[in-house]
Amino acid sequence: MASVAARYDVAPLSEGVPFGATVSGLTLASLKDEAVRKSLYDLWIDKGVILFRGCEDSEEMQLELSSCFGKNEEHLFPSVRTQGNSALTNIKFYPNDGALYDVGGEQRGGWLPWHSDLVYSAAINHGGILRPQLIPPRFGKTGFLCQIAAYDRLPQDLREKIENLHVVYEIRIDFTELRFANTKNVKFLRMAESGLAIERNRFTYPRVIHPMVYTQELTGRKVLNVSPGFAFGIYENGSYEGDELLHEVCKYCMDPELAYFHDWQMGDMVLWDNWRVLHCAEGTHPEDSRLMLRTTIAGDYARGRALGVDGPVADFDI
Repeated sequence: MASVAARYDVAPLSEGVPFGATVSGLTLASLKDEAVRKSLYDLWIDKGVILFRGCEDSEEMQLELSSCFGKNEEHLFPSVRTQGNSALTNIKFYPNDGALYDVGGEQRGGWLPWHSDLVYSAAINHGGILRPQLIPPRFGKTGFLCQIAAYDRLPQDLREKIENLHVVYEIRIDFTELRFANTKNVKFLRMAESGLAIERNRFTYPRVIHPMVYTQELTGRKVLNVSPGFAFGIYENGSYEGDELLHEVCKYCMDPELAYFHDWQMGDMVLWDNWRVLHCAEGTHPEDSRLMLRTTIAGDYARGRALGVDGPVADFDI
């Protein structure tokens, strides 16, 4: 399907996937057209994930394309910013540097569980664009899951239980410590150098809360606003019962039947809406290298709150 007077073409992301789109034929020059920029933004809000394929493979293209969806901002943590351009983040693994895990008996470098970026902060960035610089010969796929599709599959009684509840989040660099991200068969082997800098300051970051459900303003669709990665528990119910409820919800968040795993090609760029799409990384073989550059698209859906700072303070009843 051609779009905006044939300035680019749109196709499904993948057969059977209930979200996403593929855009081809887009040029850097066409991004000067405000009609093109608006149509891309509208497509993003509608579909959640866009694969840009066959476009100019350059830093300039990545940054300009990212600016169609919001202001490019620096990542929260300086240790992961790219030298020479702080608007880009390094997502990397090298045999001598990078987080290393044993996942079900296989070592994987740069493995990431299902999560939303920066969900451990009160203001969650709206999205980002990933572009590969070095693709490993084995593994290296990135997974995406739409939380609108996940909400649509929730039983009605579960929807009613979580409608007005909130999840507490906190930062963790050792992902085996994530309580709700299905990491029982995962062992932590090595921390990345960039992760060490974050870990040193871990106790200075406040916990935050985000609602379990919210409504996408531009479409009126309900979003299952739960990130298994970095979730610590339900704010209104920190008991075993609350944990069981959150585990049940996370099963819908991580439903493999709804997932799309992207097999990268050089020149690809993938944009996702971080307010409604979870992502993960299957990791690489520990002898291989992988380098991605990612933008961070600014934004605040204005529903997150810091605990005990600018947000609510816990009331103890003992």
